[in-house]
Amino acid sequence: MDPLSIALLLVGVTVTVIVVARACEPIGLPSPLVLLGVGAVGSLLPVVPQISMSPELVLYGLLPPLLYAAAISTSLVDIRTNAVPILGLSVGLVLFTALGVALVAQALIPDLPFAVAFALGAIVAPPDAVAATAVARQIGLPRRITTLLEGESLLNDATALVSLRTALAAAGLAVHGAGSEEVSVAGVAGDFVWAVVGGVGIGVLTFVVVGMLRRYLTESAADTALSFASPFIAFVPAESLEASGVLAVVTAGLLLAHKAPRLQSSSSRLAERINWTTVTFVLENAVFLLIGLQLQEILQALDDAQDLTFGRTMLISLVVLATVLLLRPLWMVPFAWVYTRVDGVPGHSRVRESLVGSWAGMRGVVTLAAAFTLPEGTPHQPVLVMIALVVTVGTLLLQGLSLPRVAAALGVEGPDPRQDALVEASVVGAITGAGLRELEADPDSDPDVLAELKEQSTIRVNRTWERLGSLSESEGETPAEASARMRTQMIDAERAELLRIRSQGQVDQEVLAGVLRQLDAEESAISYGADKAARIRRSPLLPPPEVAPGCEHLAAQPASVTPTTPEGCQECVAAGQRWVHLRVCTQCGHVGCCDSSPGRHASTHHHETGHPVMASLEPGEAWRWCFVDDVLG
Repeated sequence: MDPLSIALLLVGVTVTVIVVARACEPIGLPSPLVLLGVGAVGSLLPVVPQISMSPELVLYGLLPPLLYAAAISTSLVDIRTNAVPILGLSVGLVLFTALGVALVAQALIPDLPFAVAFALGAIVAPPDAVAATAVARQIGLPRRITTLLEGESLLNDATALVSLRTALAAAGLAVHGAGSEEVSVAGVAGDFVWAVVGGVGIGVLTFVVVGMLRRYLTESAADTALSFASPFIAFVPAESLEASGVLAVVTAGLLLAHKAPRLQSSSSRLAERINWTTVTFVLENAVFLLIGLQLQEILQALDDAQDLTFGRTMLISLVVLATVLLLRPLWMVPFAWVYTRVDGVPGHSRVRESLVGSWAGMRGVVTLAAAFTLPEGTPHQPVLVMIALVVTVGTLLLQGLSLPRVAAALGVEGPDPRQDALVEASVVGAITGAGLRELEADPDSDPDVLAELKEQSTIRVNRTWERLGSLSESEGETPAEASARMRTQMIDAERAELLRIRSQGQVDQEVLAGVLRQLDAEESAISYGADKAARIRRSPLLPPPEVAPGCEHLAAQPASVTPTTPEGCQECVAAGQRWVHLRVCTQCGHVGCCDSSPGRHASTHHHETGHPVMASLEPGEAWRWCFVDDVLG
């Protein structure tokens, strides 16, 4: 293929991915499946060049960045907290699925070596992180299920690909006639252990090296460039030493993401997230499009091989698909029931979650990419690739489209945005207080500047509380909403003036570009806060769980009290002022307004009486705030 054709192909793939993904979003269709169909249609058109995805391209070009992008977006803390269930899924379930599929495949294709059948099982075993968690967040599954799916799909890729590599090594000895005496259980086990230990060790070493380099990189562009190189820095040495490059990449990504707040500047972390989001979007979707473009080649290979008829191949593929769908709940439900005996969580809750999680096993890009790593000479290679394709498409269709109904039928609901907003408000208040105490303890702090920072901090804390209100349109805006609207109006005028100055060509363009970036950053932050507040306002009003059970004041006060003036804040009524949100003292029933209101009468009541706890009087809310300990309950 000449350079011009390659350039046109890259542009065509990227543009197609963008257009299809954008078209699928409003109607709720999974873009990977549509891209697969578009690629299949394109493979039949004579104007579209024929593309072949070599195992080397997949192994060295696609898998490292995809795995690294998944790793740096996964919380190491969450993996540690849920280590037992995640390991049960990412190791136990993968091996269980691989073994089950191997037995079924060997029964359906008698001349298929068991090692190759196990390799097929390893290929179709790991669910896809992006497909599962995207649906989970869209329909609002509990955060614990989403966390388990993310942790499972990250680590199970490593388990599956290490198992695939080990199985192919064993199959290679048998297929190429190296002598059965060279194939031993001890040898295969030793290779497996070295792949795991060596891969993790090289991943840790990569983390140390990249971390040291980042201490000397002050520019976001250079740091992001190092981030792009990191998966290959981990993968290539590991593969060269016959260790697991996959585990090296995953280990390095998890550690670098966990230590990022200490190793990177805030601008570098922001640039890394934005750039990796773009890379992941293009690569993940492009893989489905490229595989669709090879459909004609896959069908031609099936026909040329003459191993099995097309009808029999499809029947075997459907049986393997059914096996994959069945094995996941067969492992997850008993495992969840046993685990409830350990962590003390009600059994029915865990079982319902595990049933939903067992139906969130959509296969994706790793399964398809792994299928194309099967080397030439693998018995029934075209058949195995077709099986992987059918399993991926089948799970995306059957599970991806029906998961919302399954979750609704089992009564599994996602996290309450208001509960998250309550916790966020508590955390923001705690960290703001820590920052102000640091300045107050510093003898060199300027009193006027300190007073200004205190006022700004108060506004920031109040802004998080104001998101919880249930103001109707007739009640108007909160102070934070009014400030955001007015500041946005100012930014629009400032940007228009900036563009007028730029058009005159009398000011250095680099200076103007810097000012424009500052305006864009500020406007983006305001828009993010406004969108978040709108989502919280639209969410159901649910009482949060006890957030600070250790506070003695919260424990001593009743959960609710009869307000003395339920119609509103009596001080505001007397002064003719408008309040934002209402609070009620749990000790005497006095009703006051929140700190976002002009009078701040709830806080004033605490300072005057010493009564420690105020509860929300907003409709449907059931949280309390301790002024003494600054905790939420």
